[in-house]
Amino acid sequence: MARISPLMLLPVAVFLGFAGMAGWALMRPDPEAVPSAFVGREAPSVGAAALPGKVPLTDEMLRRPGVKLVNFWASWCPPCRAEHPTLTELSKRLPVYGVDLKDPEAAALGFLSDHGDPFHALAADPRGRVAIDWGVTAPPETFIIDGSGRILYRHAGPLVREDYANRFLPELEKALAGR
Repeated sequence: MARISPLMLLPVAVFLGFAGMAGWALMRPDPEAVPSAFVGREAPSVGAAALPGKVPLTDEMLRRPGVKLVNFWASWCPPCRAEHPTLTELSKRLPVYGVDLKDPEAAALGFLSDHGDPFHALAADPRGRVAIDWGVTAPPETFIIDGSGRILYRHAGPLVREDYANRFLPELEKALAGR
């Protein structure tokens, strides 16, 4: 009887491991979703920094009744520019608060002057500390917040096209319906 070398089984084991990981990835509910440890928890502080001439965003505003959005953005961020019209439309329905991330004040204010300001209030995060506290990986990221200041949903990426319609809007509608 011939002996099988353990090294001959290595390719089979590697293949089975890869197939198992691929199968697990395909069975996840939403393979595009980036999980957030903050969903269901109270929103972290937005800090005290503000953009000159703009209504400063406060932690108290996040705890006011009603659903609201917190959007981390920057003037230097192309996806943020792409989602700007969507934020403008959303701000007609509910409060949209902005956190300007690692942006020179003049650039941020120039962008808002040129493209319109959809934000009901703004915070500035020049060093990115607030973004770290919120678990933001890169702008844009948008959080749906309930009337008690709890994070209901985190959307990583721009609010555009199918991603906006298929992932973000259903979560926003659930939040607005109180579910």
